[in-house]
Amino acid sequence: MNRERWPLALATLFLILLGWYLIYTRSIGAALQENAEILTEIFSEVQRAVADPDPSETDQALARLQDLVLSTDLPIVLTQDGDSVTAVENLPFEVDIDTPEGQARVRDYVRDLDLRNPPIGVPSGLRIHFGDPPIVRSLGLISALQTGGLLLTVLVGFSVIRAQRRADSERAWTAMARELAHQLGTPISSLQGWLELLRLGPDERPGDLGEQEVAHAIGEDLVRLERISRRFELIGREPELAPLPLHEVVGELERYLQARLPRFGRGVELNVDVPSDLPEIQGNAVLLTWALENVVKNAIDALAGRDGEIDIRAFEGERDRVHLQIRDTGPGVPPEVRDRIFEPGVTTKSGGWGVGLALSRRIVEGVHRGRIELLDERPWGATFEIRLPRAPG
Repeated sequence: MNRERWPLALATLFLILLGWYLIYTRSIGAALQENAEILTEIFSEVQRAVADPDPSETDQALARLQDLVLSTDLPIVLTQDGDSVTAVENLPFEVDIDTPEGQARVRDYVRDLDLRNPPIGVPSGLRIHFGDPPIVRSLGLISALQTGGLLLTVLVGFSVIRAQRRADSERAWTAMARELAHQLGTPISSLQGWLELLRLGPDERPGDLGEQEVAHAIGEDLVRLERISRRFELIGREPELAPLPLHEVVGELERYLQARLPRFGRGVELNVDVPSDLPEIQGNAVLLTWALENVVKNAIDALAGRDGEIDIRAFEGERDRVHLQIRDTGPGVPPEVRDRIFEPGVTTKSGGWGVGLALSRRIVEGVHRGRIELLDERPWGATFEIRLPRAPG
């Protein structure tokens, strides 16, 4: 069977078992009600015999009582004179007690009955052996049904969770591959352009560009490619963490963004307030810079080319945490995606892959053992808060 169909098959089996359980318990309830009616009739017959001392009436009452007891399907065996079987009622099998084989089979059955219910002796020398009525045996299956239902529920839940995690993982890797292709595309296209430019003669190059200028630009693109490669290499394994001054990490990000804001978002003002005397955090500079860059770029995209502000501020929090908030003056996050904003593939942009914030959460929470969340929104804008553990010592 296809692995993707296992959750559906288990869920169907669970529903069948649940329906069977409901029908089964309802039949047991009906049987208990019938037994209650029989007990009431027995009580009525006893009261009638007590009220009327006439021997004939008493004999008739006893006969009716015997019929009522037998109607409960209670297995009964009468023995006398060295376990000789004299009568049987309601046995779970057909037997002829007039044959030696039938006598032997019933005596084997009696031994099993006596282990559960001690026999009752009467003055006439008869011994009455009795078993459990069908309703008792039916009740014994309830625990088995409940155990099976519980195990099946666990299996269904486990299978659904595994299927969901597998789907999430596939979406994450798909989004990661698209993000990698997107990030590699820009420097590779730039390198192709510089290569075409080098193929032109010195007099044909625009702006009298010399080889030194072209070499410098190619060097910048190679550095960018190396940075991208280093980032994706680290995200796939457990990187080493070391004490980091947060103001230096944010300062490097600020310099990178300020140089590119005219291209990323015209009219966007970046304000940074990260004190240099904050406690150091335990982290990886390459990955942490990437996580912060994704959140800030998300804020830039939210402004969608309009004028606005992005504020980055940090302060010392409780329980050995340093808090970093990134706030923008954009339209905010739509309510329908607020709870899924950090999931792979979820984006508010028409052309986005929905991997930036998912990567940030992976870096902050999975690598740095921190926390990132979208705070309650103001009437406008969005605020992301990142809480990072302080470096030991």
